[in-house]
Amino acid sequence: MKTMTTAMTLIVSAGMVSADDFTFRIGAGHPSAPAAYVSDMENFFVPEVIKRAEAAGHTVTFVQAYGGSIAGVAETLESVQNGVLDIGGYCMCFEPAKLFLHNFPYYAPFGPQDSNDAIAAARATYDAVPWLTEQFENEYSQVLLGLHGWDNYHLGTTEPWDTIEDLQGVKIAGAGPNLPWIEFAGGVPVQSTFPEGYLSLSTGVYDGWLILPSAYFGFKYHEPSPHYKLVGFGAVGINALTMNQRKFDSLPADLQTILMEVGAAYEAQAGESLNARQAWGLNGLTEAGATITELSADTRTAWAQSLVGFPNQQAKEADGRGMPGTEVLNAYLSAISDAGIEMPVEYAID
Repeated sequence: MKTMTTAMTLIVSAGMVSADDFTFRIGAGHPSAPAAYVSDMENFFVPEVIKRAEAAGHTVTFVQAYGGSIAGVAETLESVQNGVLDIGGYCMCFEPAKLFLHNFPYYAPFGPQDSNDAIAAARATYDAVPWLTEQFENEYSQVLLGLHGWDNYHLGTTEPWDTIEDLQGVKIAGAGPNLPWIEFAGGVPVQSTFPEGYLSLSTGVYDGWLILPSAYFGFKYHEPSPHYKLVGFGAVGINALTMNQRKFDSLPADLQTILMEVGAAYEAQAGESLNARQAWGLNGLTEAGATITELSADTRTAWAQSLVGFPNQQAKEADGRGMPGTEVLNAYLSAISDAGIEMPVEYAID
Protein backbone atom coordinates (compact mmCIF):
# COMPACT_ATOMS: atom_id res chain seq x y z
CA MET A 1 0.00 0.00 0.00
CA LYS A 2 2.83 2.35 0.90
CA THR A 3 4.61 1.52 -2.35
CA MET A 4 1.48 2.26 -4.39
CA THR A 5 0.96 5.56 -2.56
CA THR A 6 4.57 6.55 -3.17
CA ALA A 7 4.25 5.68 -6.86
CA MET A 8 1.07 7.71 -7.19
CA THR A 9 2.76 10.65 -5.48
CA LEU A 10 5.62 10.49 -7.97
CA ILE A 11 3.21 10.37 -10.91
CA VAL A 12 1.23 13.34 -9.63
CA SER A 13 4.42 15.28 -8.88
CA ALA A 14 5.76 14.58 -12.35
CA GLY A 15 2.48 15.76 -13.83
CA MET A 16 2.63 18.96 -11.81
CA VAL A 17 6.18 19.66 -12.97
CA SER A 18 5.37 19.04 -16.64
CA ALA A 19 2.31 21.29 -16.36
CA ASP A 20 4.66 24.16 -15.59
CA ASP A 21 6.86 23.51 -18.63
CA PHE A 22 5.74 25.09 -21.89
CA THR A 23 7.27 25.07 -25.36
CA PHE A 24 6.24 27.59 -28.01
CA ARG A 25 7.15 27.52 -31.69
CA ILE A 26 7.66 31.12 -32.81
CA GLY A 27 8.54 32.23 -36.33
CA ALA A 28 8.49 34.78 -39.12
CA GLY A 29 9.10 34.81 -42.84
CA HIS A 30 11.78 37.48 -42.68
CA PRO A 31 15.22 36.93 -41.13
CA SER A 32 16.00 38.59 -37.83
CA ALA A 33 18.95 40.84 -38.65
CA PRO A 34 17.47 43.03 -41.42
CA ALA A 35 13.87 43.14 -40.11
CA ALA A 36 13.29 45.04 -36.88
CA TYR A 37 10.00 43.35 -36.03
CA VAL A 38 11.75 39.96 -36.16
CA SER A 39 14.81 41.17 -34.27
CA ASP A 40 12.47 42.42 -31.55
CA MET A 41 10.72 39.05 -31.46
CA GLU A 42 14.05 37.33 -30.95
CA ASN A 43 15.79 39.82 -28.69
CA PHE A 44 12.89 41.36 -26.75
CA PHE A 45 9.72 39.27 -26.80
CA VAL A 46 11.27 35.83 -26.34
CA PRO A 47 13.64 36.63 -23.46
CA GLU A 48 11.05 38.84 -21.73
CA VAL A 49 8.43 36.08 -21.77
CA ILE A 50 10.99 33.59 -20.45
CA LYS A 51 12.02 35.97 -17.66
CA ARG A 52 8.49 36.86 -16.55
CA ALA A 53 7.30 33.27 -16.80
CA GLU A 54 10.19 32.08 -14.65
CA ALA A 55 9.29 34.65 -12.00
CA ALA A 56 5.76 33.21 -12.03
CA GLY A 57 7.03 29.65 -11.58
CA HIS A 58 6.84 28.50 -15.19
CA THR A 59 9.55 27.24 -17.51
CA VAL A 60 9.07 28.45 -21.07
CA THR A 61 11.15 27.24 -24.00
CA PHE A 62 10.95 28.77 -27.47
CA VAL A 63 11.71 26.98 -30.73
CA GLN A 64 12.59 29.94 -32.94
CA ALA A 65 12.10 29.72 -36.70
CA TYR A 66 12.85 32.95 -38.54
CA GLY A 67 13.77 33.62 -42.14
CA GLY A 68 11.00 31.40 -43.48
CA SER A 69 12.42 28.18 -42.01
CA ILE A 70 8.87 27.09 -41.11
CA ALA A 71 6.62 29.66 -42.80
CA GLY A 72 7.29 32.26 -45.47
CA VAL A 73 6.15 35.86 -45.35
CA ALA A 74 2.81 35.02 -46.99
CA GLU A 75 2.33 31.81 -44.97
CA THR A 76 2.69 32.92 -41.36
CA LEU A 77 -0.93 33.92 -40.75
CA GLU A 78 -2.08 30.49 -41.91
CA SER A 79 0.69 28.70 -40.00
CA VAL A 80 -0.45 30.30 -36.75
CA GLN A 81 -4.06 29.53 -37.60
CA ASN A 82 -3.43 25.82 -38.11
CA GLY A 83 -0.95 25.50 -35.25
CA VAL A 84 2.22 24.85 -37.21
CA LEU A 85 3.46 27.93 -35.36
CA ASP A 86 2.20 28.85 -31.91
CA ILE A 87 3.27 32.48 -32.33
CA GLY A 88 4.00 34.30 -35.57
CA GLY A 89 5.13 37.73 -36.64
CA TYR A 90 4.23 38.98 -40.10
CA CYS A 91 3.61 42.01 -42.24
CA MET A 92 -0.09 42.18 -42.98
CA CYS A 93 0.94 43.56 -46.37
CA PHE A 94 1.49 39.96 -47.50
CA GLU A 95 -2.15 39.12 -46.75
CA PRO A 96 -3.84 41.71 -49.00
CA ALA A 97 -7.02 39.64 -49.31
CA LYS A 98 -7.50 38.10 -45.87
CA LEU A 99 -6.27 41.17 -43.99
CA PHE A 100 -7.34 43.77 -46.53
CA LEU A 101 -8.53 46.37 -44.05
CA HIS A 102 -5.59 45.90 -41.69
CA ASN A 103 -3.47 47.45 -44.43
CA PHE A 104 -5.09 50.83 -43.79
CA PRO A 105 -1.75 52.61 -43.08
CA TYR A 106 -0.80 51.96 -46.71
CA TYR A 107 -4.07 53.50 -47.89
CA ALA A 108 -3.11 56.94 -46.55
CA PRO A 109 0.49 57.54 -47.72
CA PHE A 110 2.67 60.50 -46.75
CA GLY A 111 1.55 60.08 -43.14
CA PRO A 112 3.68 59.82 -39.96
CA GLN A 113 7.38 60.20 -40.65
CA ASP A 114 8.35 59.06 -37.15
CA SER A 115 7.77 55.42 -36.24
CA ASN A 116 6.56 56.28 -32.73
CA ASP A 117 3.76 58.30 -34.32
CA ALA A 118 3.01 55.52 -36.81
CA ILE A 119 2.65 52.85 -34.14
CA ALA A 120 0.56 55.19 -31.96
CA ALA A 121 -1.79 56.01 -34.85
CA ALA A 122 -2.24 52.35 -35.71
CA ARG A 123 -2.92 51.47 -32.06
CA ALA A 124 -5.46 54.29 -31.75
CA THR A 125 -7.26 52.88 -34.79
CA TYR A 126 -7.35 49.34 -33.40
CA ASP A 127 -8.68 50.68 -30.11
CA ALA A 128 -11.32 52.77 -31.87
CA VAL A 129 -12.52 49.92 -34.10
CA PRO A 130 -12.54 46.59 -32.18
CA TRP A 131 -13.47 44.72 -35.37
CA LEU A 132 -9.81 44.80 -36.37
CA THR A 133 -8.67 42.88 -33.30
CA GLU A 134 -11.69 40.60 -33.31
CA GLN A 135 -11.11 39.50 -36.91
CA PHE A 136 -7.96 37.63 -35.89
CA GLU A 137 -9.95 35.55 -33.42
CA ASN A 138 -13.21 35.21 -35.31
CA GLU A 139 -11.80 34.33 -38.72
CA TYR A 140 -8.24 33.11 -38.14
CA SER A 141 -8.32 31.52 -34.66
CA GLN A 142 -5.56 33.66 -33.17
CA VAL A 143 -4.95 36.29 -30.54
CA LEU A 144 -3.34 39.62 -31.42
CA LEU A 145 -0.48 40.08 -28.97
CA GLY A 146 0.96 43.32 -30.36
CA LEU A 147 1.67 45.53 -33.34
CA HIS A 148 4.97 46.46 -34.96
CA GLY A 149 5.83 48.08 -38.27
CA TRP A 150 8.28 49.41 -40.81
CA ASP A 151 10.27 52.61 -40.66
CA ASN A 152 9.76 55.40 -43.22
CA TYR A 153 9.29 54.31 -46.83
CA HIS A 154 11.44 55.80 -49.57
CA LEU A 155 12.43 54.67 -53.07
CA GLY A 156 15.62 52.99 -54.20
CA THR A 157 16.41 52.65 -57.90
CA THR A 158 19.11 51.41 -60.22
CA GLU A 159 19.17 54.74 -62.06
CA PRO A 160 18.88 58.32 -60.73
CA TRP A 161 15.60 60.26 -61.05
CA ASP A 162 14.19 63.60 -59.91
CA THR A 163 10.61 63.99 -61.12
CA ILE A 164 7.52 61.80 -61.37
CA GLU A 165 7.92 61.92 -65.15
CA ASP A 166 11.26 60.13 -64.78
CA LEU A 167 9.42 57.14 -63.33
CA GLN A 168 7.04 56.64 -66.25
CA GLY A 169 7.24 52.99 -67.30
CA VAL A 170 9.89 52.11 -64.70
CA LYS A 171 9.32 48.73 -63.05
CA ILE A 172 9.29 49.16 -59.28
CA ALA A 173 8.71 46.46 -56.68
CA GLY A 174 6.73 46.65 -53.48
CA ALA A 175 4.94 44.49 -50.94
CA GLY A 176 1.47 44.73 -52.48
CA PRO A 177 -0.85 47.22 -50.75
CA ASN A 178 1.59 50.06 -51.41
CA LEU A 179 1.97 49.32 -55.13
CA PRO A 180 -0.75 51.84 -56.06
CA TRP A 181 1.68 54.56 -54.91
CA ILE A 182 3.79 53.59 -57.94
CA GLU A 183 0.87 53.04 -60.28
CA PHE A 184 -0.59 56.49 -59.63
CA ALA A 185 2.82 57.99 -60.48
CA GLY A 186 2.97 56.20 -63.82
CA GLY A 187 5.45 53.51 -62.82
CA VAL A 188 4.96 49.79 -63.39
CA PRO A 189 4.24 48.09 -60.05
CA VAL A 190 5.68 44.63 -59.42
CA GLN A 191 4.76 42.62 -56.34
CA SER A 192 7.77 41.04 -54.69
CA THR A 193 9.29 40.10 -51.34
CA PHE A 194 12.52 41.16 -49.66
CA PRO A 195 14.35 37.83 -50.15
CA GLU A 196 13.80 38.10 -53.92
CA GLY A 197 14.99 41.69 -54.26
CA TYR A 198 18.76 41.45 -54.63
CA LEU A 199 18.71 39.02 -57.54
CA SER A 200 15.76 40.72 -59.22
CA LEU A 201 17.42 44.14 -59.07
CA SER A 202 20.67 42.64 -60.32
CA THR A 203 19.05 40.95 -63.32
CA GLY A 204 16.63 43.71 -64.31
CA VAL A 205 13.40 41.97 -63.32
CA TYR A 206 12.58 45.40 -61.93
CA ASP A 207 14.49 48.65 -61.54
CA GLY A 208 13.59 49.86 -58.07
CA TRP A 209 12.11 49.06 -54.69
CA LEU A 210 9.59 50.99 -52.63
CA ILE A 211 11.36 50.33 -49.37
CA LEU A 212 12.60 51.52 -45.99
CA PRO A 213 16.29 52.32 -45.46
CA SER A 214 16.86 49.59 -42.88
CA ALA A 215 15.74 46.90 -45.32
CA TYR A 216 17.44 48.52 -48.31
CA PHE A 217 20.74 48.39 -46.49
CA GLY A 218 20.05 45.17 -44.58
CA PHE A 219 19.30 43.21 -47.74
CA LYS A 220 22.18 44.97 -49.57
CA TYR A 221 19.96 46.30 -52.35
CA HIS A 222 22.27 49.29 -52.66
CA GLU A 223 24.84 47.08 -54.38
CA PRO A 224 22.82 46.50 -57.59
CA SER A 225 20.64 49.61 -57.07
CA PRO A 226 22.71 52.44 -55.57
CA HIS A 227 20.31 55.41 -55.83
CA TYR A 228 18.15 56.02 -52.76
CA LYS A 229 15.64 58.87 -52.87
CA LEU A 230 14.15 60.18 -49.61
CA VAL A 231 10.45 60.52 -50.46
CA GLY A 232 8.81 60.20 -47.05
CA PHE A 233 5.82 58.00 -47.84
CA GLY A 234 5.68 57.43 -44.10
CA ALA A 235 6.32 54.86 -41.41
CA VAL A 236 3.56 52.30 -40.88
CA GLY A 237 2.25 50.18 -38.02
CA ILE A 238 1.49 47.22 -40.24
CA ASN A 239 3.03 44.13 -38.63
CA ALA A 240 1.22 41.78 -36.27
CA LEU A 241 2.42 39.41 -33.58
CA THR A 242 -0.27 36.77 -33.03
CA MET A 243 -0.74 33.50 -31.17
CA ASN A 244 -2.79 30.44 -32.00
CA GLN A 245 -6.08 30.76 -30.10
CA ARG A 246 -6.27 27.10 -29.05
CA LYS A 247 -2.74 27.18 -27.70
CA PHE A 248 -3.39 30.42 -25.86
CA ASP A 249 -6.62 29.10 -24.34
CA SER A 250 -4.83 25.97 -23.09
CA LEU A 251 -2.44 28.01 -20.93
CA PRO A 252 -2.88 28.96 -17.26
CA ALA A 253 -4.33 32.42 -16.73
CA ASP A 254 -1.14 33.94 -15.35
CA LEU A 255 0.86 32.82 -18.41
CA GLN A 256 -1.83 34.22 -20.70
CA THR A 257 -1.47 37.53 -18.88
CA ILE A 258 2.31 37.45 -19.27
CA LEU A 259 2.04 36.86 -23.01
CA MET A 260 -0.43 39.73 -23.44
CA GLU A 261 1.66 42.08 -21.30
CA VAL A 262 4.88 41.26 -23.11
CA GLY A 263 3.07 41.62 -26.44
CA ALA A 264 1.98 45.11 -25.38
CA ALA A 265 5.54 45.90 -24.29
CA TYR A 266 6.86 44.61 -27.64
CA GLU A 267 4.50 47.07 -29.33
CA ALA A 268 5.40 49.92 -26.97
CA GLN A 269 9.10 49.69 -27.82
CA ALA A 270 8.53 49.21 -31.56
CA GLY A 271 8.63 52.91 -32.51
CA GLU A 272 12.00 53.58 -30.93
CA SER A 273 13.34 50.34 -32.32
CA LEU A 274 12.23 51.27 -35.84
CA ASN A 275 13.61 54.82 -35.58
CA ALA A 276 16.96 53.41 -34.50
CA ARG A 277 16.86 50.90 -37.33
CA GLN A 278 16.12 53.65 -39.87
CA ALA A 279 19.12 55.67 -38.65
CA TRP A 280 21.24 52.52 -38.88
CA GLY A 281 20.06 51.95 -42.45
CA LEU A 282 20.72 55.50 -43.62
CA ASN A 283 24.16 55.54 -41.99
CA GLY A 284 24.96 52.19 -43.52
CA LEU A 285 23.90 53.30 -46.98
CA THR A 286 26.03 56.43 -46.67
CA GLU A 287 29.08 54.51 -45.54
CA ALA A 288 28.57 51.94 -48.31
CA GLY A 289 28.69 54.69 -50.92
CA ALA A 290 25.05 54.73 -51.98
CA THR A 291 23.79 57.98 -53.50
CA ILE A 292 21.17 59.45 -51.15
CA THR A 293 19.12 62.43 -52.34
CA GLU A 294 15.87 64.03 -51.22
CA LEU A 295 12.77 64.52 -53.33
CA SER A 296 11.77 68.15 -53.80
CA ALA A 297 8.79 69.38 -51.80
CA ASP A 298 6.89 70.31 -54.95
CA THR A 299 7.33 66.87 -56.51
CA ARG A 300 6.36 65.20 -53.26
CA THR A 301 3.16 67.25 -53.06
CA ALA A 302 2.34 66.46 -56.69
CA TRP A 303 2.79 62.75 -55.99
CA ALA A 304 0.56 63.00 -52.93
CA GLN A 305 -2.05 64.87 -54.95
CA SER A 306 -2.22 62.01 -57.43
CA LEU A 307 -3.21 59.78 -54.52
CA VAL A 308 -5.73 62.11 -52.91
CA GLY A 309 -8.67 59.81 -53.68
CA PHE A 310 -6.89 56.59 -52.75
CA PRO A 311 -7.93 56.40 -49.05
CA ASN A 312 -11.60 56.89 -49.89
CA GLN A 313 -11.35 54.35 -52.70
CA GLN A 314 -9.95 51.73 -50.34
CA ALA A 315 -12.45 52.58 -47.60
CA LYS A 316 -15.34 52.02 -49.99
CA GLU A 317 -13.77 48.81 -51.27
CA ALA A 318 -13.62 47.53 -47.69
CA ASP A 319 -17.19 48.63 -47.03
CA GLY A 320 -18.25 46.65 -50.08
CA ARG A 321 -16.59 43.56 -48.62
CA GLY A 322 -18.62 43.89 -45.43
CA MET A 323 -15.78 45.48 -43.46
CA PRO A 324 -15.87 48.80 -41.56
CA GLY A 325 -13.63 50.54 -44.09
CA THR A 326 -15.00 54.06 -43.71
CA GLU A 327 -14.85 53.79 -39.92
CA VAL A 328 -11.26 52.54 -39.93
CA LEU A 329 -9.89 55.10 -42.39
CA ASN A 330 -11.64 57.94 -40.58
CA ALA A 331 -10.26 56.71 -37.25
CA TYR A 332 -6.74 56.48 -38.67
CA LEU A 333 -6.82 59.92 -40.28
CA SER A 334 -8.24 61.38 -37.06
CA ALA A 335 -5.43 59.80 -35.04
CA ILE A 336 -2.86 61.35 -37.38
CA SER A 337 -4.54 64.75 -37.21
CA ASP A 338 -4.92 64.61 -33.43
CA ALA A 339 -1.17 63.99 -33.16
CA GLY A 340 -0.53 67.24 -35.03
CA ILE A 341 0.96 65.52 -38.05
CA GLU A 342 0.62 67.50 -41.26
CA MET A 343 0.23 65.69 -44.57
CA PRO A 344 0.93 67.25 -47.99
CA VAL A 345 -2.71 66.75 -49.05
CA GLU A 346 -5.98 66.46 -47.18
CA TYR A 347 -7.62 63.08 -47.53
CA ALA A 348 -11.42 62.93 -47.21
CA ILE A 349 -13.52 59.84 -46.54
CA ASP A 350 -17.14 60.34 -47.56
